[in-house]
Formats: sequence, C-alpha cells, structure tokens
Amino acid sequence: MTLGSVNVKDYSMNSLMRNFSFVFQSVYLFADTIENNIKFGRQDASHEEVVEAAKKACCHDFISKLPNGYDTVIGEGGATLSGGEKQRISIARAIMKDAPIVILDEATANVDPENEKDLMNAVDALTKEKTIIMIAHRLKTVRHADQIVVVEKGRIAQQGTHEQLMKQEGIYKRFVDARQQAVSWKLVH
Repeated sequence: MTLGSVNVKDYSMNSLMRNFSFVFQSVYLFADTIENNIKFGRQDASHEEVVEAAKKACCHDFISKLPNGYDTVIGEGGATLSGGEKQRISIARAIMKDAPIVILDEATANVDPENEKDLMNAVDALTKEKTIIMIAHRLKTVRHADQIVVVEKGRIAQQGTHEQLMKQEGIYKRFVDARQQAVSWKLVH
C-alpha cells in the first residue's frame, strides 16, 4: 500500500499520522478555549485561520454567540455544547490540520435533526479534494461514495458503487430494501 507513491512502511509513525485527520462519533474536546481546541489541528495557526476553519465547519455562528466567543472555555469533553456543535468543532480541527486523508468514523451518527444540515455542510467542506474513509451505518451517508465496502462479520462481503451493489443480491441490497420498506410503514391506532 502506498501513500503519495511512497510505501506506508517507509513512513515513521509520526509522519504517517500527519497524513490523517480523524472525526469520530464520540468527540473529545479539551478543557480549554474553543480556539485552542480548533488549533489542536495545527497549533501555529493564527486567529484568522481558526475563524476561517470554523466558518467552513459551520460553527462560527454559534461560537460568536458564546459569552467569550473563541475565548470561551469549554468544560472537559465539551459538556456545555450539543453533540452537533462538538462534531463541528472536531471538523474545524480536522480542516485546520488539512491532512490528505480523512477518516470519518460514524461522524454523523448521533446528530440531532437541527444540526444535521450544518454538520453535512461541514463534512463537505472538510472532504473537498481529500481521500475519505467513511465508516457508517446510515445509507444516506454512503450512498454517493465512489466505492462502498460492505463488511459482514469482519470480512468484506461486497464492494462497488451504490448502483452496482443494488444490482447484486447481497447484504447491501437487502439493507436498502428493508429501509425503503420501513419508510412506507404507517402506524395505525
């Protein structure tokens, strides 16, 4: 396997990790200012660069409304913020790092409907011109991927585009069909 035409085994662990940004389902934020949490992606960033990353991640508006804006200190783990707000700060951190490979691990799984649109816009800003590895269970999260890899019981069961996988009998098509059938269900009282 190569990264930028160099065998990954030829990288040191630190230089390899500089090529990756991670956005996880469970976001960890430090007990520090919002600005420093975003700067964790690149500690030498200017305030203007932090604001630009926050705007791309759709979190500038809510940060600006906080009592001390970017200087607002958030509690350990970001307890004072909603799940969607924490995710967007995590995405701003990844935008700041600007790594060529982004791993999204269920990054949109626990987002409330009010934050979903902003979060998806933030993910779009993060993933422009990047290689994305997205781990997801939600169909709409992966439907437009260039390549979908379906894992079942720890093994690759299928891979292809959404259209290719829908033409095959298999776990992916069964999953999509079950979702579509569930959407048509109606509750009767």
